[in-house]
Parts: sequence; C-alpha cells; structure tokens
Amino acid sequence: MAKQSLISRLPVVHQLRQSVGLQRGMLMTGLVLTALFLLVAVLAPWIAPYSFNQLRGPDGLFGAQQPPSPEHLLGTTVGGYDVLSRTIWGAQTALFVIVVAIILSVFIGVLLGLVSGYLGGWLDRVLVVIADAIYSFPSLLLAIVAAIAISGGQSGLVPGVMAAAVAITVVFIPQYFRVVRAEVVRVKAEAFVESAKVIGASTWRIMFRHVLRNSTRSLPLIVTLNASEAISTLAALGFLGFGIEPTAAAEWGYDLKESIGDVSAGIWWTAIPPGLAIVIAILGITLIGEGLNDLADPRLRARRRAGKGQTPADALAATQPVAREGMGEVE
Repeated sequence: MAKQSLISRLPVVHQLRQSVGLQRGMLMTGLVLTALFLLVAVLAPWIAPYSFNQLRGPDGLFGAQQPPSPEHLLGTTVGGYDVLSRTIWGAQTALFVIVVAIILSVFIGVLLGLVSGYLGGWLDRVLVVIADAIYSFPSLLLAIVAAIAISGGQSGLVPGVMAAAVAITVVFIPQYFRVVRAEVVRVKAEAFVESAKVIGASTWRIMFRHVLRNSTRSLPLIVTLNASEAISTLAALGFLGFGIEPTAAAEWGYDLKESIGDVSAGIWWTAIPPGLAIVIAILGITLIGEGLNDLADPRLRARRRAGKGQTPADALAATQPVAREGMGEVE
C-alpha cells in the first residue's frame, strides 16, 4: 500500500488518475508522443543508421537526393546526408535546447518574480516595465536578434545550443516573471507570512522558505507549453538561417529550409520526415500542457466525483457553501 501511495503521488501519475474522458485521452496521447520524442533523443547514437554529418559509407559517397532504399530508408538530402539519421539526431538537438532554455528561464524568471513581488517598491516598478517591454516584442523577432547578438547567426553545437537556448530564454523570462510575481503578491498577504514576520524570521527566509514554495504551483503547466514553443522557435531560427551549422548538429528547421527546392521537384522524402518530427514533438508536449490546464479546473475534479445519479452541476454545487436565508451565514 505504501508503494502504491508513493507512486500515486508522482506528478504525472497523480494528474493521470484525476483525468477523465477527453482529458485523459489528451494526456495519454501527449505522454506517448512525448515519451517517443524523449526516447529517440536519448537513444539517437544507437538507433541512427549514420552520424548526422556522415556523407559516405563503405561503398563511397551517399549521393544527393537519393530516393528511399534499403541503405537509406528515407533517402538522402540535397547535401548528401541520410534523412533518417538527420531526423533522429535532430531530436537530440531539440532536447538539449529545451532543457537549457527551460532551466535558465525558470531560474531567472522565478527569482526576479519572487524578489519583485515580495519587496515591491521602485525595483518592482522597474522590473515590471522591463518585462512588459520585452513581452511586447514579437517572440521570434526577439529570438533572432538575440541569436545574432550572441553567436553572429550560426555556430557549432555547444555555442549554437547555448545561443538558441539563451535567445529562447529571453522570450520566456517575462512569462515566468509575471506569473510568479502575481502569486507572490497574493501569498505575501496570507496569515502564515505575517506569523513568520512576528516570530522574527528574516526576509530572505520568508521569501524562499514560505512564499516561494506556495507561488510555483502553476509552473509545470507553463513549462510544458514553453517546451513546445521552444521547439517551434528553434525550428524557425534554423529555417531562417540563424540556427546551428549542419556539420555541428542536426536541426529540423535547417533541414526543412534545404528541402524547399526539393518539394517543387517532387522530392518529398527530404521535407516530410523533419516536418513530421516537429509536429509530433510539439503536439505531444502541447497535449500534456492542455491536459494539465484542464485538470487545473476544479469543475473537472467535481465531475470526477460525480456519481451515476449525479450530474456535474450537482457535484459542483455540492462543494459550494450553502447560504442560510435571512441570517447572512454559510454552512
């Protein structure tokens, strides 16, 4: 029983147990697609037939725009790379960028939101103005400017991943800042915060020990939605020519850009695999985010508690306080 209780408390398992109907279907589909994306990214060195920058095999050069064959299941690109291998290795590049971008944006955004919301004053006003100014810019344009400023447009694997991640981080920081700041402003007015002040707790202890842990409940939802946005932003940077060099790493957006001329010539195999990979990765993570968003609605939990003879409206009404007529009281 203890083992089952521990497993049931895990975030994904807990949310899955709460879900019903369409929400459960969305969450399950998202988890399956995201797990597929993660497995391909982690196992890329073992499941990819060739390296992402390999141009020749035992029999010589692969050749450009070769159709699918036993040697190249999805054919080759205009540059002579194996399409299947580039698609598989591209998942690893996307995962690297997502992890770095999310870690940086969560750390910086949460820290700034916590300090701004709790301390207030002129610092809060300055940070809010800066965050709103950044948030008003188109996200892709801001990412392009950041990528050019950081790496000059293109670079190798580590500098390229860092440049793309930092460019995406600049776009995400205001989102975490605004959400956490709003929660901190609400939480710092609670009675337990006032009690901590009365007993002499320091400002930093109250901020990080009491306020922070009660102000980050919505972060998992934002992380999932931002992860899917990070994939699309990375693909857009690569498609526009501001991504990672093809000899340094495989990147889906760059491969799509190189396949534009192939589509008009009837060569479909260079465009469909990277495009489909982008769709699957974004769809999986987005479905998880949408499922978590629906589960955050208390009406869904009320519907799950509803019995066979009870409608969702009845179940929701049963959870609300009942007013005593003429007395102005509630039960």
